[in-house]
Amino acid sequence: MEEMLPVMTRATEKTVDLVRGIREEQFGGPTPCSEYTVKELIGHLEWVSEAFESMAKGGSMVPQGEYAGDFPERARRTLAAWSRPEAWEGTSPGLGLPMSTLAQMFLVDMVAHGWDLARATGQPYEPDPEAVSRAWLFAGQMAEMGRQQGAFGPAVEVPEDAPVFDRLLGTIGRDPSWRP
Repeated sequence: MEEMLPVMTRATEKTVDLVRGIREEQFGGPTPCSEYTVKELIGHLEWVSEAFESMAKGGSMVPQGEYAGDFPERARRTLAAWSRPEAWEGTSPGLGLPMSTLAQMFLVDMVAHGWDLARATGQPYEPDPEAVSRAWLFAGQMAEMGRQQGAFGPAVEVPEDAPVFDRLLGTIGRDPSWRP
């Protein structure tokens, strides 16, 4: 927890800043997540935050609701839930995964969807290098399961000497050169 929570916090804050910079007229635009528009992706992040908050408190997954426009508040509550030492103990009731694995999953969502929103809305995005490194290592270990569960798309070929962030994006099914 001591090492991971600050990384989760930095990644989440960057994504929150991106969401705050999105104008309403951008809501209908496409994102690198082809199944989501900008607004739908923000709604997905709201659900991700709510679900990971619930699991950090010993609860189960929650159903995804409609866009509410409160991602920054939900993200804050999620980080508060993960700041409790007991949040890191045991396995999640609904998924049966170690809580540390759930924290890594949340991190990947914050880093990847931050990039998605930045690309979709033309905002600059410099993800935290430690968050990228941790997310890439985790995604590499979980890639096949992630694809089977529908969390990751088919791998996109990226040169081996590409920056780590580009390799992370390729691993989870994003094309680092995507443009709207």
